[in-house]
Amino acid sequence: MPEGPELHLASQFVNRVCSGTVFSGRVEKSAVSKNCEVPFSCAAYLISAVSRGKEVKLTLTPIKEEDGKEDTKLDAAEGGNTLPAPMDITFRFGMSGSFKLTSEDEVPKHAHLKFFTKGKPVQVLCFVDPRRFGSWEVNGTWQLDRGPCVLLEYEKFRSNVLSNLSDRAFDKPICEVLLNQKYFNGIGNYLRAEILFRLKVPPFEKARTVLEPLLCKEVAAELTLSKKLKLKLENPDLLELCHMLPMEVINLDGKGYDPEHSDGSSAFEKWLRCYYVDGMQLLRDSNGRTIWFQGNPGPMAPKASKTPKAKSWRRKAVDESGEKSLLSPEDSKPRKGKVKPERQKTPKVPKDLPQKRPRSAKAAKEQIAEGLQTDAGTGKRTTRRSRKRMAAEPSPPAEAAKESEIPNKRPRKSRTKSGKGQKAPLERTNPGESLD
Repeated sequence: MPEGPELHLASQFVNRVCSGTVFSGRVEKSAVSKNCEVPFSCAAYLISAVSRGKEVKLTLTPIKEEDGKEDTKLDAAEGGNTLPAPMDITFRFGMSGSFKLTSEDEVPKHAHLKFFTKGKPVQVLCFVDPRRFGSWEVNGTWQLDRGPCVLLEYEKFRSNVLSNLSDRAFDKPICEVLLNQKYFNGIGNYLRAEILFRLKVPPFEKARTVLEPLLCKEVAAELTLSKKLKLKLENPDLLELCHMLPMEVINLDGKGYDPEHSDGSSAFEKWLRCYYVDGMQLLRDSNGRTIWFQGNPGPMAPKASKTPKAKSWRRKAVDESGEKSLLSPEDSKPRKGKVKPERQKTPKVPKDLPQKRPRSAKAAKEQIAEGLQTDAGTGKRTTRRSRKRMAAEPSPPAEAAKESEIPNKRPRKSRTKSGKGQKAPLERTNPGESLD
């Protein structure tokens, strides 16, 4: 899920690619998106962006064109009121939101909001969200239930946390409180794991127990600014790491945490010490979110929580056609054991039809007689079961038995009176041979 550093990088990307670029026409929304329409259309306007925690705000500013040149300084006396009013659109990225600038022919499949440039070739600034958990709000402000940004409003963020430690929200484990955007606006799953790991704080320690010692640190106001900075760099506390670690991610080479572009996230993977690192322990908190940690989980660890299976980063594999595809963590691991060959299915041999059991002796005789007639007509062999039944039942009628008899004995030689004591003449084996 994009966190504070990723949304800050997204706002920087929009400001960089849209600087000096004039957009025109209406803002188009995809048909499948359930978010609201953006009722904005202008012949020429500019786009700028700013981030705050886990939100990004785009500002669409109409401009006045004179002789093919843009003039952003509008004068009400010269008819400047005829231009549409500027519009703010507040975005929340959800699980997979991001901004991309592409040509008109290469608009991504999951582009749910599109802004078109005026020049040719036409380019499109797209809000891409494959999982559709992201949202936007027209003329919306920052959400009121979100606290100050850990990146851009550090002093307000720190005082907001320490002045509200009596809130019931801090009765929960520290790993769950770090995801509460009312106090930690911009902190997400990977940042909380890294913060707690580097401070060696058990993730299921009570949040108030972890944060109350920081109140004593605020009393030491007599320290000079240089000593405060030195102490912060050498021994940062939890609230200071909530600001320092996001800044480190922003300053990394590449795009930071970006699962869709594994090539650009190599620097981020090297930066991680706990999140998705082999050898770490995993548990699910009461909200169902996975926390990576090392050592003792803490006194508030859920007892009935199932340990989730460890996953690895997705990698790209090249198939035979040369196209790259993402492999799941299960597919990327080699299979252990022998691979069983596919079993060849033997063709089914039709079995003999089951014979109904006769209800009476008469029916049994008729059934045997019918079986003998069919066997004689088709030449099929009777089964062992049918032969046993035939042996157990009384013999068939005489006529049927005579037809089915096969002579086994050799016929006797007929004897005559003249033939007694005489030898049978020898057969001539060769016609030219004489008999003695």
